[in-house]
Amino acid sequence: MIDLLRSQPILLLALIIALGHILGEIRIAGIKLGVAAILFVGLAFGAFDPRLRLPEFVKALGLVVFVYSIGLSSGPAFIQSFRQTGKRDTALVLGLLIVAAAMATVAHHALQLDSTLTVGMYCGSLTNTPALAAVVERIDHTFPGNAEARTHPVIAYSVAYPMGVLGMLLAILVMRRWFRIDVAAETAQLRGYGLGTDTLENRTLRITKLPSEGVRIHDLLVTHTWRVAFGRVENGTSLDIATEETVLRPGDRVSLIGTPQEIDRVQLELGEKSPVPLEEDNREFDHREVFVSNQEVLGRPLRELMLPQRTGAIITRIRRGDQELPALSRTTLELGDQVRVVAHRSRMHEVRKFLGDSYRATSEIDLLTFNLGLALGLLLGLIAIPLPGGLTVKLGLAGGPLVVALVLGTLGRTGPLRWNLPASANLTLRQVGIVLFLAGVGSEGGHAFITMIAGPEGVLLFCSGAVITTSIGILFLWIGYRLLKIPFVLLMGMLAGFQTQPALLGFATTQTGNDVPNIGYSAVYPAATIGKIMIVQILLQILT
Repeated sequence: MIDLLRSQPILLLALIIALGHILGEIRIAGIKLGVAAILFVGLAFGAFDPRLRLPEFVKALGLVVFVYSIGLSSGPAFIQSFRQTGKRDTALVLGLLIVAAAMATVAHHALQLDSTLTVGMYCGSLTNTPALAAVVERIDHTFPGNAEARTHPVIAYSVAYPMGVLGMLLAILVMRRWFRIDVAAETAQLRGYGLGTDTLENRTLRITKLPSEGVRIHDLLVTHTWRVAFGRVENGTSLDIATEETVLRPGDRVSLIGTPQEIDRVQLELGEKSPVPLEEDNREFDHREVFVSNQEVLGRPLRELMLPQRTGAIITRIRRGDQELPALSRTTLELGDQVRVVAHRSRMHEVRKFLGDSYRATSEIDLLTFNLGLALGLLLGLIAIPLPGGLTVKLGLAGGPLVVALVLGTLGRTGPLRWNLPASANLTLRQVGIVLFLAGVGSEGGHAFITMIAGPEGVLLFCSGAVITTSIGILFLWIGYRLLKIPFVLLMGMLAGFQTQPALLGFATTQTGNDVPNIGYSAVYPAATIGKIMIVQILLQILT
């Protein structure tokens, strides 16, 4: 069997991933390892026989595909959050990453650890695989041909990783009890800042508060910055779609699409809720769910598409993955979006043709832009960045593609080149990438892992990593909640993003019962990943 697996690396890869998936679905005390279990199955195979290791290319390919896909999807949210609270959040993340590096340095000297073990422990206690990949790549150049030095970070990472997850879970449970958090009250507070995560509502209002001469919808949206979409408008017995040029007058009825709290804001300014919803009136207009697949409409704001002028239709809401968004004039369409269109029945076919409405096309990847973006990221990762004191760092296989993907994901489109991926394709590539990397890195270090964990040095690494993880978690939550006044339900997601740990994000959303932690996760994940990639290389150079 061993000879068969040695000669068939694809079979070995499939077996590691399959068994890892089974192990990752097992819940213990409500917690499961998820995709990280593949790492431990890979370690088990490598420990059973050191010849059972996957080719280096598997690990490298998996890493670049994973981080590039993450960057494309996180770019817009990261830029938006950086404009709002980015400096505060980035300072918190980088400050505590430096504190964690200082704690690792103390452990290094106190326990007389090898520098390669110390940096692996740092990556494992913060559960960041891109940082581990960056430091392994760095060691290949620092200690060429030294197989032991190359496997040390993987071993230390694997030893520290379990408490890298459990320590942060413990920190959340302890601090939530200490602060006596009222999740419902904090979620309501976040809604006041436009961060609520309720599903969209369709509500019809009767206009009672506008001047008799009327006001354009465009002027109302600019003045009040409402995040709602207007659907249909009824003036007496006349029913029409509501565009930004539509003039609203007292007595009109208009349908709105948005979150309940945002529609409440509109209702305070316009009038009262109408008992008869306009969306049920299909005398002249109908609505359809249409897939966006036409390349010509992707990456452009809705206002530029001029859909009402072209087809006499409007888009009222957008479903992107599991997220539902109101169709605002500045909203851009992405491949794979499912939009609700309101139009005359006679023109619905024209609207569907304009938007594409091809399900097959929504899962296709633009191979040119995907691979061009990857190439740009890999080239950026090769550039040595000089730092004070004569130190240099490289973004490497992980950081280079991530930075480029953040930029390209935010741009969305450059002339005819469309950078973003369909949501379904992005999730698939992300999952494929991470399982390839974890399987590759696990099988490579399995034999050395068993040797290490059985000795006293392994126990020291485990305990040191646990102290770093738990201390940083408690400190992060205390500073964020007490000093920076960040709501705890949002802070839990930020801690998951700081830890770059999907399992921790899942635990946070379970604790809150809503999706607010996802906002915090997206806000700090890119900064945390890039920060770890940079800091771990600096730490290696200082300790070597």
